[in-house]
Amino acid sequence: MSTEFKVKVNNTFSFDLEKESISQLDAVSTEKDKFHILHQNQSYNAEIISSDFNHKQYTVKINTNTYVVTISNKLDMLIKEMGFEQGVTKQVNSIKAPMPGLILEIFVTVGQVVKENEVLLILGAMKMENSFLSPREGTIKSVLVSVGDAVVKGQLLIEFE
Repeated sequence: MSTEFKVKVNNTFSFDLEKESISQLDAVSTEKDKFHILHQNQSYNAEIISSDFNHKQYTVKINTNTYVVTISNKLDMLIKEMGFEQGVTKQVNSIKAPMPGLILEIFVTVGQVVKENEVLLILGAMKMENSFLSPREGTIKSVLVSVGDAVVKGQLLIEFE
């Protein structure tokens, strides 16, 4: 039989699973995202804490232990071997003003590490406040504006390392 899935746990342990072995798993859903599992006469409580479908990555709690599980099928492995990544896009390294306006607030400083969707600054334009969120995790390389600055469309505001 051929391997159908490659499972990586905590980016450390790898397992090859076949469809047949997965179908023999004795798991019963008890609530949404919660399961009771019997394996080799042992009882386990499992809960899916979070899931990232694009990266096929799941955070799973088994009894009291938490694991990060990545599941790849044959197509995923082939795509990776070819040098492509599913769901990967061009990395954004700068934030530019999409319209003229006035810098109302700045929440970051040079060297600060930010997470994706963290608020970087607020631009006032057309009687509205526009929050600029970080497009990715990263370190701020430069902040090229100050509170109170008037900016033009396309002006560079923040750069990432």
